[in-house]
Amino acid sequence: MADRKIVDAKNTFCPGPLMELIANMKQAEVGDELAVLSTDEGSANDIPEWINKMGHEVIESSEDSGVWSIVVKKTK
Repeated sequence: MADRKIVDAKNTFCPGPLMELIANMKQAEVGDELAVLSTDEGSANDIPEWINKMGHEVIESSEDSGVWSIVVKKTK
């Protein structure tokens, strides 16, 4: 399995974290997992919403000390 790629979008604001994820997803291979780190609370909703709309998979989502970690998998 490929290593999980970290997309560090901390201290950027909506739609920054989602834009960074989209750019990274375009370069990712099918099956790759990307972990988005964001300090923007909106990312906790925006990113899973976009992932589901695009047909990819949210692996996990958590928050620790104001940093959201959203792990997604490119499925197509």
